[in-house]
Order: sequence, then C-alpha cells, then structure tokens
Amino acid sequence: MSAAERMRRLRERKKAAGLRPVVAWVAAESAAPATYSSHRLLEARSLAMHAVIARKIERDPKLLQVARGNVERWSAQRNDQRPAWLDEWRELLNQPWANIAALITEPSENGARLRQSSPFAGILTNQERWRIHEAFRA
Repeated sequence: MSAAERMRRLRERKKAAGLRPVVAWVAAESAAPATYSSHRLLEARSLAMHAVIARKIERDPKLLQVARGNVERWSAQRNDQRPAWLDEWRELLNQPWANIAALITEPSENGARLRQSSPFAGILTNQERWRIHEAFRA
C-alpha cells in the first residue's frame, strides 16, 4: 500500500470517528504570542511560486519542456548515484498537465515534498521570482 493510500485511509478513519481536520492554528489566549516560523513562510512562498508556474504553463504548455529538460540534465549529471526523486519527477512529468498542476499546487505534505525537489527552475523570470520573494519577506 502506498503512502498516499495509507494517508487516505487514516483520514477516512478520523472522519468516521467524528474528528475534523485542523485548517488553522490558533494560539490559546493564555499562551505566549505565536512564534515566527520561517519554515512555514518558505513553504507558503514555494506554493505561491508553483501556482504562478502552473498558470504560466497553462498558458504556454511548451514551458513544460523546461522541467523535462531539467530532469534529464540532472539525471545525466548523477548517472551513477541518481536519487529516487529524479525518477519520481520523470514519471510525474509524463502525466497529463492537469495532474501535474494539481500536484505542484497541492497544499499538502506530499505537495511540499515534491516542491522541495522541483524541476521547474527556469520557468519564472527574475522579476516574477523577485515579486514573490518580496510578497513573502518576513
């Protein structure tokens, strides 16, 4: 059973038990003020970047070749010690665009994991990346 299937079953069991998913973190009134989390900020910024990337590729599907080319180039550079994520991305990039877009913009642990090894470098312009970085400046 894959990790995704195990997670789905866990969510179904929690839902059947009457548990609701937590969608926001709220500090108790008596607790100290919430602390800054740079990790959350970086994940949110990565999600925003991939949302912009998804929109650009939706408008110009030829840009998907940039990601495929990155995976092939990285694979050639690491021919003897190729990490598993390269093969995973190679398989994912052969799926229909709608599936790929859904995965790279998914606000889940799996989506965050995929974005950490994203092959979409080179799709955003310097100005687009700068604007997103500025929007998430701490």
